[in-house]
Amino acid sequence: MKDFTKLLQESYGVESEIISLLERSAMDCEPFFRKISDVVEYNQLKVLRSFQKHGISDFHLNGSTGYGYGDAGREALEKIYADVFRAEQAITRLQIVSGTHAIAVGMLGNLKHGDELVLATGRPYDTLLKIIGEGGEEGTLAGCGVSCHEVPLRRDGGIDLDSLRNCINPRTRMVFFQRSRGYCWRPSFSVRELGEAISTVKSLRQEIICFVDNCYGEFVELSEPGEVGADLVAGSLIKNPGGGLALTGGYLAGKRECIERAAARLTAPGIGMDVGASLDFNRNAFQGLFMAPLVVGEALKGAVLAARFFQLLGFEVLPLYDERRTDIIQAVRLNGKQLMKAFARGIQKASPLDSHVSPEPAPLPGYRHEVIMAGGTFVQGSSIELSADGPAQPPYVIYLQGGLSLAHVKIGLALAAQEMKKAEPDIRP
Repeated sequence: MKDFTKLLQESYGVESEIISLLERSAMDCEPFFRKISDVVEYNQLKVLRSFQKHGISDFHLNGSTGYGYGDAGREALEKIYADVFRAEQAITRLQIVSGTHAIAVGMLGNLKHGDELVLATGRPYDTLLKIIGEGGEEGTLAGCGVSCHEVPLRRDGGIDLDSLRNCINPRTRMVFFQRSRGYCWRPSFSVRELGEAISTVKSLRQEIICFVDNCYGEFVELSEPGEVGADLVAGSLIKNPGGGLALTGGYLAGKRECIERAAARLTAPGIGMDVGASLDFNRNAFQGLFMAPLVVGEALKGAVLAARFFQLLGFEVLPLYDERRTDIIQAVRLNGKQLMKAFARGIQKASPLDSHVSPEPAPLPGYRHEVIMAGGTFVQGSSIELSADGPAQPPYVIYLQGGLSLAHVKIGLALAAQEMKKAEPDIRP
């Protein structure tokens, strides 16, 4: 590591005490890196066996144009997604533009007038509020006559199973679980915790659709939500399952009838999954999925290192470096706007693209508050690549995620700390 740290100091002028703290943090994290590697190996084997099971060949990597009829590559990719996520069927398309879009398709395709949606994991992420229609937007669940009931989390951040049980009623058609934390200072949920909550719902009415937002959680654990009873899961290919290679896209996986209804919403009734040109999407989507377990492992190691590093710098972090991980996100409470901007500036300086840019808080579509975002990524908005963001308001929590390699995350952490010390020189390891 001496050559690495020497070049880091020479290239960016990082102070020796920051380098020393980073080295100490890496040593402290080594036992947890080994555990992550075990999960990587398991998930890599799972993905490889699925590729082999479905006989993937070079011709599957080619795309289609126009309507996309008979796209063998698209169909094979969706079989693998169904297999890997332990679902009856999956839809994986470049036409799904984001994780939020995947969730919207799943909800709007499976809920109708008079149905109730229960949000089992408290206040949802900002962009989901737009789908629900709290602000009177067009084309929302509220506009379609779907009501929504929010179940607050327990004080410790866990799912309140008693309150969830009590709110289920004859109109409840779907219960939604947000696996990751969003912009909330709370733990993300493990597959085991989701399974307990899903079992609670199913014990009351088996036909209720249990829908999991799986963003940031894929391949973090040995199992996926479909293995504990989820009827529908959704995610983005510019997050974990795209492996840093998918250029766009999203997926839904789950029960066949749920996927077919969602597909009718994505395209049109009577057309469903039979159309949708893949263009040049297939090759990157296949290879990205194959690389995803390894890339997720690198991002997880980076998150663990960030937790220990900023903890030693005196900041509150969630989760702690020695706690079990259920997504790739690391939250750091900075308690100041200038420190938040400095953190983002350091991550941006460490980026392969747009390293000369200085991030500033700005309004973003779908968000209530100004958000600061850092990350010169190869895929615009990719959060499996090293990036950081958060609402620019008290308590000024920054959410760090991604990293195609642990080495890149180390550089980003060192530069973030360096910029923070420039902003507030009193910060000391």
